[in-house]
This record gives sequence, C-alpha cells and structure tokens, in this order.
Amino acid sequence: MAKELKDLTKRSDNYSQWYNDLVVKADLAEQSAVRGCMVIKPYGYAIWEKMQQQLDKMFKETGHQNAYFPLLIPKSFLSREAEHVEGFAKECAVVTHHRLKNAPDGSGVVVDPDARLEEELIIRPTSETIIWNTYRNWIHSYRDLPILVNQWANVMRWEMRTRMFLRTAEFLWQEGHTAHATRDEAMEEAVKMLNVYSDFAEKYMAVPVIKGVKSANERFAGALETYTIEAMMQDGKALQSGTSHFLGQNFAKAFDVTFVNKENQPEYVWATSWGVSTRLMGALIMTHSDDNGLVLPPHLAPIQVVIVPIYKNAEQLADISKTVTPIVEKLRAKGISVKYDDADNRRPGFKFADYELKGVPVRLAIGARDIENGVVEVMRRDTLEKSELPIEGIETSVAALLEEIQDNIYAKALKHRQSMTRTVETYDEFKTEIEKGGFILAHWDGTPETEEKVKEETKATIRCIPLDGDTTPGVCMVTGRPSKQRVIFARNY
Repeated sequence: MAKELKDLTKRSDNYSQWYNDLVVKADLAEQSAVRGCMVIKPYGYAIWEKMQQQLDKMFKETGHQNAYFPLLIPKSFLSREAEHVEGFAKECAVVTHHRLKNAPDGSGVVVDPDARLEEELIIRPTSETIIWNTYRNWIHSYRDLPILVNQWANVMRWEMRTRMFLRTAEFLWQEGHTAHATRDEAMEEAVKMLNVYSDFAEKYMAVPVIKGVKSANERFAGALETYTIEAMMQDGKALQSGTSHFLGQNFAKAFDVTFVNKENQPEYVWATSWGVSTRLMGALIMTHSDDNGLVLPPHLAPIQVVIVPIYKNAEQLADISKTVTPIVEKLRAKGISVKYDDADNRRPGFKFADYELKGVPVRLAIGARDIENGVVEVMRRDTLEKSELPIEGIETSVAALLEEIQDNIYAKALKHRQSMTRTVETYDEFKTEIEKGGFILAHWDGTPETEEKVKEETKATIRCIPLDGDTTPGVCMVTGRPSKQRVIFARNY
C-alpha cells in the first residue's frame, strides 16, 4: 500500500483531519501563499470542470446565456441596497490605491500615497449590484425581458476561518442573474433553478438533497425568499449545496431599473439570482469517500476506468498493450473516459493504491495469464470488490458497472441520511438528539428570536423549511406556541 494511503487519518479518529488529509493527498488542492486561499490542482480542477460542463449544459437547456461582469465594484453600489451591504460588509476586500512605488530606504515596495482611488473598489463578494447597474442600460420595455444571464467567475469573501473547498476567501462559482416582467415569472425562475441544482446533485453528484426555503435569519442578504438544497455529510453535519433567490424588486429599485409594460406604464423589474460554488467539491468528498480515499461518482470522475498492465518484461507489456488498445477504443466509443497506465516508473501495487486514493470508479488489471484465459480483473471503487469478466464485451460490462456504482453510492448516501434524520417533540429531547448529529425535524414558532435562542444554546440552525415536508400543525418545541410545520435543524459547515 502506498505511503500516502497509510498516512490518511481515519474518519473515526478525526473526521476533520481526514478531510484535510484527503484533499491534499488525493492531489485536489493545497494551501496557497495567500491566507485563506487555495491552489486547485489539475486533478481537483478536472472534477470541477466536469461539474461546470454539466451545469453549463443544464443552464443553457433552460434558456440561459453566459456573460461576464467586472471583478471590481464601486463601493457606492453596495450601499444602495441596505440589507445587501449589511450582509456582506464584514467580508469585503477593499481596493484603495492603484499604484506601488519603491520604498525610500530601498527595503521593497510600498503603496504610493498619491495613488489613492477617488472611489474605493470592492472585490466582488457577489455581483448583484454591478449587474443591476448594467441591466439599467439593457432594459427599457417589456420586449427586453426576460434577461436570463449566468456568469462563471471567482469571488472574494474575507472569511476568518477557512477550509479548502468548503469555505475559502476566494472561490470559484457560477452566479445566475435574471430579470423578469412579473413577480410570478421571477418566482417560477427561482424554483426552476432550485430544481436544476437538485437534479444535478442527485443525478450527477449522487448526493441526495432536501429542497426547502430558508428562514428569514438564514436568507440571502437582499432577497425576499431564498430556496436551498441541503445535503448531509457522513459526520451528520449539513452542507448548504446550492441556493436560488427571489429578489423581488429590491435591486431594481436600488438601481432604478424600470420598463414600460404592455399597458404602457412604467414598472420596476423583478429579479432572481442563484449560484453554486466549489463548495460542491467538499460535498462530493464528504458524502462518498472512505478511509481508503476518494469515492467519485462515475458521472463526474475525470478518469472513469483505469487499466493497469501486470508484466515482467517489455515483451509481455507489448503483448498486453495489443490486447488493451482495442479495449480502450471500445470504451471511449461508449463515451467512457479511460486511462491506460503503462508507465514503467511505478509498480502495479503503487498504481492500485494511487487510483484507489483518487477515487477512480473502475480498475482493470490484466496480465499475460489473463489474456490466455480471455479475462480481466475488475475492481469497483465503491465496494472494493474484485471479480473477473470476459475480455469479449468488456466495454458493455464496464458501462453497466459504472451506472451500478453511480446508483449504489447514491443509495448508500440516502440510506445514511434517512438513518440520521429524527423527529423530536420537546426542546430537552432536541438538545440530546442534536449531539448525535444529523437532521432533526421539529416544530418552530416562526420567530427569529426562537431561532436565535436555539442557535446560541445548541449551535444548530434551521437548514430549511422543506418544500415537501410534514405540514401537520403542532406546537413549537421551545415556546409551545403554534407551529405551521416541522423544519429541519442541524449543525452545519
């Protein structure tokens, strides 16, 4: 077994350290020289690219187009929407000067005091303000609507406590920003994109999610309604994995974006915004992976199949390669990404451990004796089970196996979530159960004060009010006041 695998902390010993170890040892990312920022390495970025490509396809299928807006935002823009600026003020990185100069004592460079900007600029924490200032120039009539735009970008939020992929000062994401003529159209858009995120999480990431609405305390700054998909990690903590916001007319009013409607009357535009980020990488790791390393869903794995030859000399390798070449071609013809690792710089055992650590869904090992017998050894990463399959028709067998693995890891994650979801009636019961982790279904009276009390006393927050949850009325577990339905409480990342 490779040394990297031996050094991987066990989840049962220290889940947080296991996660940090795995991100580094699986070559996903590493810390950078800038506090709170990370370097996404090629293998990690390849997974993000697969996510990006699939999401981009889904966005375009729903009528959205990509654009790009500036990284720097005038400080005055943020102050136009009071709730928005309050929500992001503590996380903003501010550009104050535009030039450096050599220090008079020759010690290096210093900020040139004569190069102070007339107006300070904010490195975007999110782009609602700069985009709605732009939309004012694009929108005049109802004929200009809807505008369905998305951008792939980086943002900066000056987080004090960071963890790679889950919470970093700079991260990659997409942010959709749409403009509509009516409230109903905007609400329909917000729900539609929530469903796109849910479909992506479940069908591609194999991560089961609960769709819901955020409480007022947890709502996006400047939104009237925030929809969310919430996932449960193996340690029982929740991870917000995507949000879609109904912004009402707040930003249109802040930036005076109006249109002439069909009745020839001026009206403010209705808006949505929605986004997911490289946090999805964290969700992928923590939902499926084990003490041996990554477990990647085949639909997002950069390498779905790796083939490792077992040989003693160059002549044997040449013979194996003749057999493997058509296998590779047939797999690729089925749209399966495959790597034939015939490099002579690592022994097969090291290769096995490395690809296991990196979560490659299927490994094929083939030697001279296998060729004689017309078989190949197959190992599936999700269960680590080995079997032999005929070389003839192997491409069909592998294609079916990849789908079986995809379904299996989803089913395993769903079973775990179900086993970690519990219902409570009293606050004392809640305090006991929340220590065990997982999703707690409980009645809440709907007030921010009660929500804050629970958060302060237990560190649990309302993750969402489920869209398809139990709507049977009851009484709040804390106050005894009437409650419309149960909500999901959990501790979260």
